[in-house]
Amino acid sequence: MDHTQKDERLRERLLPEIDAFKHSRQTLQLATRDSDGIPNASYSPFALTEAGFYILVSDIARHGKNLKDSSQVSVMLLEDESEAKTVFARRRLTFDVTAEAIARDSAEFEAGVNALAQRFGDMPKGLAQLADFNLYRLTPKQGLYVKGFGQAFALSGSELLDIQWQKDGHRGDSSKLESSVSAAAPARP
Repeated sequence: MDHTQKDERLRERLLPEIDAFKHSRQTLQLATRDSDGIPNASYSPFALTEAGFYILVSDIARHGKNLKDSSQVSVMLLEDESEAKTVFARRRLTFDVTAEAIARDSAEFEAGVNALAQRFGDMPKGLAQLADFNLYRLTPKQGLYVKGFGQAFALSGSELLDIQWQKDGHRGDSSKLESSVSAAAPARP
């Protein structure tokens, strides 16, 4: 089997797996920072659409204030401990994202809240009526999917469909990549 065929098999196997993993999670972990650069870890329920991840966050929450101070955020979708083969290598999907507050009077605000309501019932619609709750769209710029020990795959490209096996670990040097796969598939956030 030549290199191109191996790349295609890797792409065909991983892209559906990554997509299924994204849709199997209900919450994402947020890493935000305040205006002084002080980090904060938190979480939020999310809805995933072709536009990105949507979250509803209160200004009263520390991460709500942080999202107003900095649009650069890291998010992680994480396999539950009870599902993992070992807690030392839980499956996870991380993204560097840009957070953007969505105007309340926009069609996108209504669509984002409706996407959340489809997943979680009426509660998001009630929260969206509260003055301190804001809807944010989190747009992924690059990502990393970790399946287990020695199985980390960088996601890049305009639609995050380029997959690179990180042979030397999570912060791999592109000159040491085992495999680079560019996919021509429908857009996914």
